[in-house]
Amino acid sequence: MKYACLIYSDENDTTANPDPLSKEMETIMAGYMAFGGAAGDKILGGEALQPTPTATCVRVSDGEVIATDGPFAETKEHLGGFYIIEAADLDEAIAMAAMIPHAAMGTVEVRPVIDFG
Repeated sequence: MKYACLIYSDENDTTANPDPLSKEMETIMAGYMAFGGAAGDKILGGEALQPTPTATCVRVSDGEVIATDGPFAETKEHLGGFYIIEAADLDEAIAMAAMIPHAAMGTVEVRPVIDFG
């Protein structure tokens, strides 16, 4: 079964989001590389996302497209990236999500993907 692992953290938390060129970021990225190696072909895809100030929200109201800057919801934790994984069941998906480095610095939401096929 496919699961989405949605990675959330506080963008203002320098522990979870250190300077991209810092030793701390090297350590976090090493953790992501280790996760990729351990999960192997069970990772079907994924991406890191730019910070929320780069976001644009789109709505259509009465046929008019309305685009606004920034995230729609005001929350402490923001979506920073995601993986799509293949797991036998929710227990395996949770075990895999627990290996994602930001699970120790924020939250990884595990959600089943709907198969329309």
